[in-house]
Amino acid sequence: METVKVAIVDDHKLVSKALENMISLNPNFQVIMNCFNGQDFIDELQKTKNFPDVVLMDINMPIKNGIETTAEISKKFPNLKIIALTMEDNEGTIIKMLKAGAKGYLLKDMSPDILFNAINIVHEKGIFYTDLVTQSLLKIKTEQKFMNDLNEGLKDRELEFIKLACSELTYREIADQMCVSPRTIDGYRDSIFLKLNVKTRVGIVLFAIKHNLY
Repeated sequence: METVKVAIVDDHKLVSKALENMISLNPNFQVIMNCFNGQDFIDELQKTKNFPDVVLMDINMPIKNGIETTAEISKKFPNLKIIALTMEDNEGTIIKMLKAGAKGYLLKDMSPDILFNAINIVHEKGIFYTDLVTQSLLKIKTEQKFMNDLNEGLKDRELEFIKLACSELTYREIADQMCVSPRTIDGYRDSIFLKLNVKTRVGIVLFAIKHNLY
């Protein structure tokens, strides 16, 4: 098994060093960069020829935060795979980070096994997504037949709801935007959850990103 090269971007030096030490104990991984904010990391990337395979990115950092850094890296270095590793479990923050290009989202209180598993899955398959309550993988079907059936089964108003769900609007604001009642929006949401086989609004956003639905 090849060694996965990892970069850590976190402004808390004790946390980042402890994380580096923990990852370095696993022979399957090698930490090749440890930067304290997004701008430092981008500067390092522009100087190096030895790029990481997976980046563990904090969100709240000075100078350039994780969302801004992820968006810039996704444009300049599209082959780098970023996992958000943070204490932020706010749904709006999660959606912003995923839309910026993050391939996974983990909370810092997760176990080392989940972290190692996430790094491997993102490296090998490109994306790792969890339900932040159960830490279980969201099972999103991606077979072509399923997508064909889905495209036929989604109604125009449901597609409109998906696009608005990928914004920062609340469900009540989405109802106002679509000129329907909050109860109708609840119906759209429940129908979309069932059709996409997801459990949360974050699941809708992940699906939309993966299949260019917004």
